[in-house]
Amino acid sequence: MAKAEKAAAIAELKNEFESSSGAVLTEYRGLTVAQLKELRTNLGENARFTVVKNTLTKRAASEAGVDEGFQNLLEGPSAIAFVKGDVVEAAKGLREFAKANPLLVIKGGFVDGQAMDAAEVGKLADLESREVLLAKLAGAMKASMSNAAALF
Repeated sequence: MAKAEKAAAIAELKNEFESSSGAVLTEYRGLTVAQLKELRTNLGENARFTVVKNTLTKRAASEAGVDEGFQNLLEGPSAIAFVKGDVVEAAKGLREFAKANPLLVIKGGFVDGQAMDAAEVGKLADLESREVLLAKLAGAMKASMSNAAALF
């Protein structure tokens, strides 16, 4: 790559890091183009799955202020799912795809600039969606008010 192309790639990746609410780093070795296309489709509109060069990604991540723990995960063939919306949905989608296609390995990720290892991404995928958690909170608040009203 020429210097201008590298600079443009770094700027694009830096922009992705800064505009994303989180990202999940994976190893895609052995997956076919059709499987990668299926993965991109399954992730939906809120996530962008892209294959990256490790050296350029490390430079872009450091410029964007991403934790060094994330940068240390950049070894071997890497692909990143940049998430614009709910990170939990993307983590669930990647985990489900990894169960069906064991060649996809989740290495880790970051949320709000903080690095996470693969186990933490798995815990994130175990969470319920934001809407479900908000509905449970609203139900709990309503129940306590109903109990107070019944008591009075």
